[in-house]
Amino acid sequence: MDLGIQGKVAIITGSGRGLGAATAHKLASEGCSVVITDIVAERVEQTTAALKAEGFSAHGIVADITKADQVKALVDETIATFGSIDILVNNAGSPRDKFLVKMSEDDWDFVIDVMLKGAFFASREVVPHMMQQGWGRIVNLSSRAHFGNPTQANYSTAKAGLIGLAKALSLEEGKFNITVNCVAPGFIESEMVQALDTYEIIKERALKVQPVKRPGTPEDVADAIAFLASERAGFISGEVLHVSGGRFG
Repeated sequence: MDLGIQGKVAIITGSGRGLGAATAHKLASEGCSVVITDIVAERVEQTTAALKAEGFSAHGIVADITKADQVKALVDETIATFGSIDILVNNAGSPRDKFLVKMSEDDWDFVIDVMLKGAFFASREVVPHMMQQGWGRIVNLSSRAHFGNPTQANYSTAKAGLIGLAKALSLEEGKFNITVNCVAPGFIESEMVQALDTYEIIKERALKVQPVKRPGTPEDVADAIAFLASERAGFISGEVLHVSGGRFG
């Protein structure tokens, strides 16, 4: 199916690796020019180079999305490089899992700032450009954790907040032909998850309760994001698409 996004320009936050990198590859394969952005310069350089080696249109920008001035610079450089900004994927995020009674203020602030404040800053910067051109797609990376997970009060709160942000923006921006949606992955075998000490335990528990008896892949998530970012999803807004093998709660 032709997604109708040939020639569009996409920023994917936290795209130096994992789900973000897979999403960038998927959008690039559909004909988008993609901006790889991450706080780690080495990841940006490697992922951008890999995309270019495949013949895709890609540009790398190192940025801390918790800093408003750096987000503005990210969007300004995107416009200067590619001439527009059509798609924003708010993917950046990182867990700091602890039971609430052991969770520090820094643990809380870090997770909320990267995921929720970062999405706020990025959306605020790109929406005026999308309004002006009369077309835009914003996709927030939520998680099945928005239902709540033990040891993840900060993470679950941020992921739930991304859904609230998407629903509010979908109401504000729909008249400008801008849609705003969420993808909520379940258990995905990403680099970040596989690096956890508890990976095998998490995998076993997930496969016991989810109806589809296999781990999800970054490509599963990237396909869902690409659809919501496409012309084909132009009448879908304010929705949450779970990519969780049938597991919800």
